[in-house]
Amino acid sequence: MKVINDDLKLVDFNAWSGAIDTKNAILSNSKGEEFDGLIEELYPDGVTDTELNDLLWFESEWIYESLGINQEEGEDEN
Repeated sequence: MKVINDDLKLVDFNAWSGAIDTKNAILSNSKGEEFDGLIEELYPDGVTDTELNDLLWFESEWIYESLGINQEEGEDEN
């Protein structure tokens, strides 16, 4: 069974494995709402927990770039 979340917020998402570090970097840089907006644009019909976790885990560089977060230090570039 595939469960689609169409109103999931990053702050409420229970990330696992390598996605945890990306989630924490986003939230510590106060970019959670921007990330949520990005996800809504990418997945207008909702996203599964696994899809979101995989995005956080394997696409962290793209996420950091999209949100203006310095990859090496996890700090906001703005």
